[in-house]
Amino acid sequence: MLHPLRAVARVRLTRAELALIAVTALWGATFLIVHLAMSHSGPLFFVGVRFVVAGLLSVLIFWRRLRALSWAEIGAGSAIGVTIFLGYGLQTAGLQSINSSTSAFITALYVPLVPLLQWVFLRRAPRRMVLVGVALAFVGLLVLAGPDALRFGLGEGEVLTLLSTIAIAGEIILIGAFARKIDVGRVTVVQLLVGGGLSLLMMPVTGEAVPAFSWWWLLPAVGLGIASCVIQLTMNWAQRTVSPTKATVIYAGEPVWGGIVGAAAGDPFTVGIVVGAGLIVSGVVVSEIRPEKPAKVEPDDGAGDDAHEVPARSRTTSL
Repeated sequence: MLHPLRAVARVRLTRAELALIAVTALWGATFLIVHLAMSHSGPLFFVGVRFVVAGLLSVLIFWRRLRALSWAEIGAGSAIGVTIFLGYGLQTAGLQSINSSTSAFITALYVPLVPLLQWVFLRRAPRRMVLVGVALAFVGLLVLAGPDALRFGLGEGEVLTLLSTIAIAGEIILIGAFARKIDVGRVTVVQLLVGGGLSLLMMPVTGEAVPAFSWWWLLPAVGLGIASCVIQLTMNWAQRTVSPTKATVIYAGEPVWGGIVGAAAGDPFTVGIVVGAGLIVSGVVVSEIRPEKPAKVEPDDGAGDDAHEVPARSRTTSL
């Protein structure tokens, strides 16, 4: 006897996905700290010190492993480090001539860009529910950006921010491409030092001067350096099993956590923030829905009803 097919939707978060949610919350909490530090330091200097500190900390943690550092790992770490530098550097440069809402709107384009790049370069077609989650997260980011973000042209600031969006998407794609092929610790060291080093080296090119000593930039840079080490290491580890597209949906929650921290510090918590946050969280939940169907039952050939009945199992598609 054939049993009817039934679709059962389950939402399940793996340890790697929970880890990405945790570092996204940590990431979002850094917005307020960076905003305060920028009153005492230039962007490239601050980003450079932050990631060099993160890189040196990772050297202390993984120095034994560095003896086996290969050219392939140097290449992978350098490629990721370049995208880190470009993502942070170009976005910061763009903010010098456009407002934060416009920057947030343009930066949100990395969310739909990642699944497209994953499809083209990694030959991985995301599951349908993951794409729905991407759409919800993208709309949520646009709501968070606000109506003022729609009023922009195509000036230098917009172009720089658009390029930073490509770099951000590239970082996520590269981590996904290399995650299973390299040592996480060694590549983390390389990418952090490359990202920080390039930021410092670009200071003379942009004319940015070294700021006067201040605890207001030193303590945040060191603290965020420690946070960046944890964040990048977790991303490299978690994206061994979490696809770039699904990771992107989780990363989209960064401004939500930033808004929560800002509200705790006295910033207004508007309806737009609540709606946008709800859409992003919904995107994460929807991307985790996995339809399950019982396996087909073979026709009875006379050997007994139990001989050929296949138990229903989870049909979880791996991205």
